[in-house]
Amino acid sequence: MPPLVLGTHNRKKGLELAELLAPVGIAVRTLADFPQAVAVVEDGDSFAANARKKATQQAAHLHEWVLGEDSGIVVDALGGAPGIYSARYAGPAATDEDNNRRLLAELGDTPPARRTAHYVCHAVLAEPGGRIVAEAEGTCQGRIAFEPRGSAGFGYDPLFEIVEYQRTCGELGDTVKACLSHRARALRKLLPRLAALLR
Repeated sequence: MPPLVLGTHNRKKGLELAELLAPVGIAVRTLADFPQAVAVVEDGDSFAANARKKATQQAAHLHEWVLGEDSGIVVDALGGAPGIYSARYAGPAATDEDNNRRLLAELGDTPPARRTAHYVCHAVLAEPGGRIVAEAEGTCQGRIAFEPRGSAGFGYDPLFEIVEYQRTCGELGDTVKACLSHRARALRKLLPRLAALLR
């Protein structure tokens, strides 16, 4: 099977995607392996629009199979924010800690019942000519904790509590997250189609 290029520069996200794809036996590479990769401007109005841009533009430029995905957190009490701006919520050069601090500040003392949120991941597969051949979306429901808990994961994971477990994704760890996460759910929908196409 040809290798699959993960359309991300985010090392932690690349590792998570590679682990989710491992059972199918697909060799993966990231944009770090391609110095000639284009800088895709994420100016779409939705997770789907940004994921499509990442997949199609890189695939057409690199002449490789590319999996592009866009993901983030949607907080109901904030009208859907941070949404597509999740990675840069506290500014263009924001760290995960900066974004988490801003989210906590925006929510303030909002009570638990109104701190509902969900993660979204939209994943898109493009063939080497840049044409989209498959896409899927996954979500994970939860709420925002009052303080960060746990050191696993990345992004908003230390704040994102899965209510049934009464633990944040930062506390649950990678094994549980690999079953429950928005990214895992999107990839599970996409895997059969992806494996068939690459074979």
